[in-house]
Amino acid sequence: MHQEITTDVVIVGGGGAGLAAAIEAATLGCKVILLEKAAKLGGTTAWAVGSITANQTPHQRRKGIVDTPDAHAEDMSIFAGDLATRDNLALQRLYVDNVSETFDWLMAMGLVFLGPMPEPPHRVPRMHNIVPNSGAFPYILGRRCKKIGVDIRLSTGADSVIMENGRAVGVIAKDATGAIWSFRATRGVVLSTGDFSGGAALKRSYISDDAALTPAVAEASFGDGHQMVLDVGGRILNGDLVWGPLMRFVPPPNKGLIQRLPPNKWIGIAAKMAYELLPQFLLRPFLMGFVTTVLGPEPSLYQHGAILVNKLGQRFANELENPSAALVHQPSQIAYVVMSSETAVKFQKWPYFISTAPGVAYAYLSDYRRSRRDIHFEDASLVGLARKIGVNPKELEKSLPVGTGPYVALGPIRPYVLITDGGLKVTNQLQVTGADDLPIPGLYAAGSSGQGGVLLYGHGHHLGWAFVSGRIAGKNVSKSE
Repeated sequence: MHQEITTDVVIVGGGGAGLAAAIEAATLGCKVILLEKAAKLGGTTAWAVGSITANQTPHQRRKGIVDTPDAHAEDMSIFAGDLATRDNLALQRLYVDNVSETFDWLMAMGLVFLGPMPEPPHRVPRMHNIVPNSGAFPYILGRRCKKIGVDIRLSTGADSVIMENGRAVGVIAKDATGAIWSFRATRGVVLSTGDFSGGAALKRSYISDDAALTPAVAEASFGDGHQMVLDVGGRILNGDLVWGPLMRFVPPPNKGLIQRLPPNKWIGIAAKMAYELLPQFLLRPFLMGFVTTVLGPEPSLYQHGAILVNKLGQRFANELENPSAALVHQPSQIAYVVMSSETAVKFQKWPYFISTAPGVAYAYLSDYRRSRRDIHFEDASLVGLARKIGVNPKELEKSLPVGTGPYVALGPIRPYVLITDGGLKVTNQLQVTGADDLPIPGLYAAGSSGQGGVLLYGHGHHLGWAFVSGRIAGKNVSKSE
């Protein structure tokens, strides 16, 4: 069964970039169809911590912080370090010049942020965190899309661009029933399908076999948009840059209180007031319940005697020499951090922390004992600890022959690819380029799909880029003829 429908603009992907593009195009008078292959909106935006790093914000001004796009751009290049020569400075400029207005645009729709929070080497605090949780982005922007008439098609995934006479005129997609659709667009198409962290073939081609074997945090980010453009002659820039394999604690079996809060404006305002007014000793358990769901162990643990063992109880790597890569090849890709009491007693207070989220909090062993009981194990003997985590007691005793009890284990830990930074080559108007590096009429990309070589290191830049680039792509596609 093949059906066809014609509209002005087709957006592929319902995360932050796609929702921003859809809102802008519809606000400018276009009829918009937004396709999302998942059963709900959000994409990687919905599971992100929810930070946007921006300059010249109301939050900065209220705290007397003077900031400029120029200073922001300079600090972004410091984050890039030795890779700065590979940065797309034109797109970096596009970001720093537009993120302030985009931040105001998000707040005008009802999104609520805390901050700004410091993150060196930013010279001033720029990181703004969403409250009550990142689910607020698809909730509020999705509601806005529906209000202004965007036709949202969930469980509908596109797999190819329709090209006619060198122009993108739509996409071919399949819905949940298996029906094939031709979504034709008189103005153009915006691809906002995320990165390719979950795409084994693309990771193997651009990064490494180890990356291909490593699961993604965003499992559904297969690089659909990347492949669609490669199929019509486009190319990927910085395809080898990846955040992973990196070790992370497995997610908790149930959502914490913060993740369960309804993501509407009024809950956000209440959460912000609580954060700003309540004493930290009351807030800490709730903050830790969030922080300890998304991070991995600090390398300093291993410098003070902790070790990593696999599911057999065997120490499998030098913990100070890229153990994440070694974990990829261990049974079931599972590991545990194991420590004696001599190490455990240290990691209860500064400067010895288990994990950290810049600008939010440091998490100590006591925080994991309280907030992540599913991954915190303790016993007076190594044999008892081995039984609790399901590893071979004899092998564990061989792996940690020194130290006294009580012994502590944290895990399971798995290797993940967090983000791939390879994006489609685009113009400064976010128009995708083809084999001749000339713009493909009618085809745009935003978010990680349209990253175009810009380096977004540091917290809050990927999410900020999603909204900035999505808005620009949405505006430009609406003017395409």
